[in-house]
Amino acid sequence: MSQALLKENIEKAQEKIDADKPLMKNAKMRQRFHFMAEQGWINDPNGLIFFRGKYHFFYQYNPYDAYWGAMHWGHAVSDDLVHWEYLPVALAPSEHYDDHKEGGCFSGSSIEHDGKLYLLYTGTTNYGEGFVQTQCLACSEDGVNFKKYENNPVITAPDGYEQANFRDPKVWKHEEYFYMVCGAKKDNLAKALLYRSKNLKEWEFVNVLAESRGELGYMWECPDFYPMGDKYVLMFSPMGVHERTTVYLVGDMDYETGKFTYNSTGEIDWGFDFYAPQSFLDGKGRRIIVSWANAWDWMPWWKDWGPSFKEKWCGAFNIPREVVLCEDNTLKFVPVEEMALLHYDEKRLENVNVYNQKIPFEAGDGIAYELRAKIDLTKTTAKRLKFLLRCSDKEQSVISFDLEKAEMKFDRNNADGWSKGVSRSPLKKQDKKTLDICIFSDQSSIEVFADDYKNNHSGNVFADNNHNRNYIVADEGSVYFTEIITWGMKTVM
Repeated sequence: MSQALLKENIEKAQEKIDADKPLMKNAKMRQRFHFMAEQGWINDPNGLIFFRGKYHFFYQYNPYDAYWGAMHWGHAVSDDLVHWEYLPVALAPSEHYDDHKEGGCFSGSSIEHDGKLYLLYTGTTNYGEGFVQTQCLACSEDGVNFKKYENNPVITAPDGYEQANFRDPKVWKHEEYFYMVCGAKKDNLAKALLYRSKNLKEWEFVNVLAESRGELGYMWECPDFYPMGDKYVLMFSPMGVHERTTVYLVGDMDYETGKFTYNSTGEIDWGFDFYAPQSFLDGKGRRIIVSWANAWDWMPWWKDWGPSFKEKWCGAFNIPREVVLCEDNTLKFVPVEEMALLHYDEKRLENVNVYNQKIPFEAGDGIAYELRAKIDLTKTTAKRLKFLLRCSDKEQSVISFDLEKAEMKFDRNNADGWSKGVSRSPLKKQDKKTLDICIFSDQSSIEVFADDYKNNHSGNVFADNNHNRNYIVADEGSVYFTEIITWGMKTVM
């Protein structure tokens, strides 16, 4: 192992970052308050942790171009989840098990032990007979500078499992053992494999924690496993199930057998651009998840998609969300309260009836804003409610709520000349008296939350600053809003 080569490759990455940063000042599509890398390509969140009083975000990162390449781990810290300080790259390809132009230091997680910060990640390489993925360890005394473990890899794929599909370790501690779950593939079916260790270095296989029989795809990327109340949650991004990008399962864990049995399942987000969420427990006792605000359907290996590529960057994270367990063992995902730190220029309307009309609403500069609305369905007669967002003379994004057919849609087919597709989900209708809606709009994305934060859609919309008009539309009747509140959102990125 060469610590000198790791240091050298981190320094090279930093030189590229420093050279490209001035270009970002002229980038028109950069997000204003969603977390991004300083430049280059970003995908999965990694190693999320609250360590020594600060939030740490690590992330899959290619500092050398605006598309996917040899993976590094970027690193940033924050006191409040909205204002970020970038630190040096934490991991770079440097060893035989993680140094390849289409490999590198793939996704993983972190844990504190004996005052040190440990990273567990997937090393990906190719020795000439196909890709090989193994689980590897790195350690830091200060939470900034990391050394790879001299006896890496610490886990290799079990017999019968595909070496090219064994990745994304998530680590936690339960009683006297450290546990790790990894995504794996066998017989073209997805598996979540469970391991345990006393010291983070020597691991033993326990069992198949959970698996797909075909209904949940052939590979689970970025599996995460954590307790919620007296239940456990397994969440992952499944491959091979079409529109489902993020699935959660709620159930019970038996540590003696290493088996998880679930009785509730749901979608974290129905949108096109929410993938590979990772959770962590923060200093306030909250379980927070953060995800990559993209997905692989439109860019498995290619480049030159969308305007951000031309600006030498690509990718961002979705808003951090707090996970809440509901009485029926479903989950809701609430934007963290710290987003309110960015509010300015509050506008509030109460008891507003919108009749068969299109009315404008003001929210900051019409580009970066938050909207919250509550609707009294007992006083609403309209069949449909629509929000026309980020509108120009010719283009718009449409969020629609079909109150008659109980369906929610996010239509971006006419949003910007780049984005395509309509995401859809069922609306809860039975015995409902209210409908709550929360919308976050940023320079190049829109996130919508409804049904008490259980019905969420995230979509990228590359709309320029002329797309700054926003409207509410009621069709075939009236919609009674008990309140509509908007805020502009400050620029922090």
